[in-house]
Amino acid sequence: MNACIHALHLLEQEVLGIRARLDAQLPYALQMPMVPAANVSDEAMGAIERHMQAARKHLRIRIAHFLRELRASPVTPVAVARAQHRYAMLKLYFNAALTHFEIFAEVLTQRSQHGTGVWLSGLDVAALDGLRQPGVPLRLPPVMCYVERGQGGAIRRARTRLPGGGANPVAVIRMPRERMVGTGIAASLFHEVGHQAAALLDLVNGYRRMSAATFAPGRAQSVWRVWERWISEIVADLWAVSRVGISATCGLMSVVSLPRAFVLRINLDDPHPAPWIRVKLSIAMGRALYPHPQWDALSRLWESLYPRWQMSASQRRAFEQLDAAVPAFVEALLSLRPPLLSGRTLGEALRLPDRHPAMLLRLWHAVKLRPQQFLADTPTLAFAVLGQARFSGLLPANQELAVISELLQRWALAGYLPWKAGSPQLSVVLNQRRPVSTSARALPAMYG
Repeated sequence: MNACIHALHLLEQEVLGIRARLDAQLPYALQMPMVPAANVSDEAMGAIERHMQAARKHLRIRIAHFLRELRASPVTPVAVARAQHRYAMLKLYFNAALTHFEIFAEVLTQRSQHGTGVWLSGLDVAALDGLRQPGVPLRLPPVMCYVERGQGGAIRRARTRLPGGGANPVAVIRMPRERMVGTGIAASLFHEVGHQAAALLDLVNGYRRMSAATFAPGRAQSVWRVWERWISEIVADLWAVSRVGISATCGLMSVVSLPRAFVLRINLDDPHPAPWIRVKLSIAMGRALYPHPQWDALSRLWESLYPRWQMSASQRRAFEQLDAAVPAFVEALLSLRPPLLSGRTLGEALRLPDRHPAMLLRLWHAVKLRPQQFLADTPTLAFAVLGQARFSGLLPANQELAVISELLQRWALAGYLPWKAGSPQLSVVLNQRRPVSTSARALPAMYG
């Protein structure tokens, strides 16, 4: 009997300890030291705080229920065993709440790092701009970015299940630290944004339904099964190309420039396409959206970096088969008609008129004296113009870095910037015959 009493008392004290630790958990707004410009958006912070508040409330209810049952339970070995089981479950719920707290705390803590915090806030604005689709009234989730070591990015999409349960209230994008700062970051950022956009538009499932309904027996079935296996990553790459043009493909080339054993490996257990064909797919999608000779030049460049003569016979056969099927696959993908696009094909919706290479170069020549000023209205357009200028040999890497650093700071200071299909300031500049005036403003005067 004494052992049962001690056991129940021990469980009660442990649960009271959990409640005390829960009560000591302060809201993020009372913990995070950061300059105001590095803050996440009010929408993101509000969504996170509401999520954590609800999690704490549910856990307190579970704790109160546990304590009532514990104090009313008989002092018997069976009651002790049942109480121990309920306590073990309660601990799992508490650890899940802590996991959620740490997920968001890891992101928010970086906002206090000098320089990095402001850049991340600017990337939040750019990511949200990249999510918007003209003519489609999507309910966009708040977005937060953070950096981590490693080559690739990742996203924890909004409205997906968090570890331990519960829906993620914000889109959390992890950026590779080695991509900071240059137009190369655009490829990683807008690829991850593409995953969230694909979920909002139901593009992956839409493609799979279309593929199942229209599969032609004459096609090489193994090749089309490969596209279906890789479709999630391919759609994200397509979104990035539609937003920032050749910046997306050049950035992808940089990410996957690895020893050829990795570049030439085809692994159908991996949702990512084999790097060699993934770059070729990105080039083909860019060519289909924004026709220009530059895509053929980039294709030749890629094949010179990883020539086919370096492949084994089996690799060469596989990649040649895939490469030959790319045009038909891209055509099929761009012909998809998601319901939310109101009858338009995916290609028609994602083809933005001001992202054609000729238009981007025209914009660059118009704004090159003050790009950080005249490109500040639309972050995706800014990355596209700068990336196009760099690819065309008009923008040195060191100058590119300085411009993007200032743009990120401007976006962080300005906070939310409405998406435009072309900046009014740019329209004025393009219609001027004289050089761009440095007195013009793309942001309010306080942010000049």
